[in-house]
Amino acid sequence: MSRLPLVQNPTHAGTRDTLDRIQRAFGATPNMFRAVANSPAALASMWGSFGALSTGTLGAAIGERIAIAVANRNACEYCLAAHTAIGGKAGVNAAELASARDGVSADPKAEAAMRFALRLVDGRGQVSDADFATLRAAGFTDAEIVEVVAHVALNLFTNYVNIAFDVPVDFPAVPLQRAA
Repeated sequence: MSRLPLVQNPTHAGTRDTLDRIQRAFGATPNMFRAVANSPAALASMWGSFGALSTGTLGAAIGERIAIAVANRNACEYCLAAHTAIGGKAGVNAAELASARDGVSADPKAEAAMRFALRLVDGRGQVSDADFATLRAAGFTDAEIVEVVAHVALNLFTNYVNIAFDVPVDFPAVPLQRAA
């Protein structure tokens, strides 16, 4: 049971418009957005960030892998389920989606992005010059490095929303992978 009401019929015009756009994008309105819709500003921020990052240079496959790795690290069952489903639609195969929970990939660039993302999460933003060197060696541009950080920040936002508000998962469940 969500700790906040899941907004069904918003009275705020901007919220109504944003939820309509989300409905069109997903074919449904995920519970996470209905919870965040309690604040028109927070909903606009979250949806705007998703939209902006979807036009970035990293691409959906790497972005979804980052989201999965961060969700698993933060034990966010909602985001793990959502981004596993979305990652599959972005063309990432089931084995890669499962490996992403641990920040692992057969694609060296995707793995470098996830490893950096997890260092950001674990270090609360504190990373080393060596971490940057590893990303650059994997072929990341400055723009892509900034986008990795932006993906992590957005996913921390969504993880915290779903965990704090206890948002009911409305995607197929995916088990968390505990670190060995």
